[in-house]
Amino acid sequence: MKDRVKKGYDGEYSQHVTHYDEIAGELQKRAAAYQLYKCDFQGKHVLDVGGGTGIIALMALEMGASKAICGDISEFMLKQGRNKAKNLGYNSDRIEFRQLDAEALPFKNDSFDVVITGMAFGLFPDQGEAVKEMFRVLRPGGFISLGAHGPEHYWEAVDASLRVMNKKYFLGYRFEFWPRNEKQIHALMKRTGFTDISTNRFIWRNLFKTSEDACKFFTSVTSSWWFSKIPEARRAQEDARTLKYFERNDIRVITDDIIIGFGIKPL
Repeated sequence: MKDRVKKGYDGEYSQHVTHYDEIAGELQKRAAAYQLYKCDFQGKHVLDVGGGTGIIALMALEMGASKAICGDISEFMLKQGRNKAKNLGYNSDRIEFRQLDAEALPFKNDSFDVVITGMAFGLFPDQGEAVKEMFRVLRPGGFISLGAHGPEHYWEAVDASLRVMNKKYFLGYRFEFWPRNEKQIHALMKRTGFTDISTNRFIWRNLFKTSEDACKFFTSVTSSWWFSKIPEARRAQEDARTLKYFERNDIRVITDDIIIGFGIKPL
């Protein structure tokens, strides 16, 4: 799974991901705002795991963080983040972009005041191991903000993609968006050792002007990483079939459903 996700977000299966910030950036910022509203970043060292193009890490700096590290498995996404940070006037003393594996973080114990992971959490094959790693690198007294896909997240687009996909390329393919609910996230954090845990669920509907806009949003934000088993010569055809299905069924609404868990690492 990690290799598929990495290659997807490196743009190997679809060029839609090259427009990630352009098409999906503002909606991703909205989700990030829900996740960060309880966070005190003032003067803190922050790690964003699965941070993509740095949307959350850059918001943390705007909210007072002294330094942020944005880590992601995709070098392409990190490159976009570096360019954004440079254009905003940040240097490596304030923000770094590091390629990493969420299940084996390349940092010493007790390195960060705050650890965040956003919607990338749904793409970690072993979520339990990833949370253990976040706990390990967090300083005692530090806090985590963990964002996960809720049961209805992107469901209209996911349902459309499942209906239209050529099944011969996907039989035996584990469905890997890992939707969670508040109870599951609370239990996972408790098992890991976090205290003062609280969870919230936020749901809203995004209405796009056209079905094509809705389809482009979904394919850019997800990178179509599940196209890995489709022969390269057929990917454009499969992509076109998906768009036609969106248009034929007038799919213009895509739901955001996010579960947020906050917790403290005990002193």
